[in-house]
Amino acid sequence: MKIAVCVKQVPEAGSARRIDPQTKRLDRSGEGALNSFDAHAVEEALRVKDHSGEGEVVLVSMGPAKAADALRKALAMGADRAVLVSDEEAQGSDLVATSRILAAALEREGADLILFGQQSSDSDGAVLWSAVADRLRLPVVSQVAELEVSDGKVKAKRQTEFGYDVIEAATPAVVAVSDAINDPRFPSLKGIMGAKSKPQETVSTADLGLSGEQVGEGGSRTEVYALNDPPARGDSVKIEDDGTAAQKIVDFLAENKLL
Repeated sequence: MKIAVCVKQVPEAGSARRIDPQTKRLDRSGEGALNSFDAHAVEEALRVKDHSGEGEVVLVSMGPAKAADALRKALAMGADRAVLVSDEEAQGSDLVATSRILAAALEREGADLILFGQQSSDSDGAVLWSAVADRLRLPVVSQVAELEVSDGKVKAKRQTEFGYDVIEAATPAVVAVSDAINDPRFPSLKGIMGAKSKPQETVSTADLGLSGEQVGEGGSRTEVYALNDPPARGDSVKIEDDGTAAQKIVDFLAENKLL
């Protein structure tokens, strides 16, 4: 079984996030890290591989050359190899263009199972996996908290407002896992050292058969026109509870004709 895991390098947790006023995009010049949600997807891929007794876990990512650092962490966890789509032509890609690029890279791999983290910590979109599945014309299950893979199908359990859904789908399939599915392992020293020698391939969008009109700003369908600071907050009134707080609130609402 070949399992592909889509991972992303995001700004390191705790670092200030800044929008570049010139490009109107997230400034990614600072330190990066493996998206925490994707670590759960990598862990689940490794568990599925271990359970089956054979197979391959391949990482697929899109980003600048330094995104390879995040891939190396996932390789240190136990993934077998990595594919990074890194191309200046892809800069400025929105959901439409990004899903097109990842779908092309995944189609090239021909995986039996494609795993995503539920969302990325930088944009919190939680829709990329759905767009990729649509392009590949594959079934998709999201918010998965338990996963079984056997006999050419996936059985996924996800929590809902009213309990749990149990969904089955034939493979190949796309599965987006929640952070409740597992506890990602920490890379061992042996794993960290071994990651350096694992295959790491960098490809361009042209290598995937995509033209400049299909990627980057040319292949995107959204555009940011302007960025502005949020409006200043208006005057506020702080009411201390000295036993008459309830009456003060009523008086305030009445004074402002809100009652």
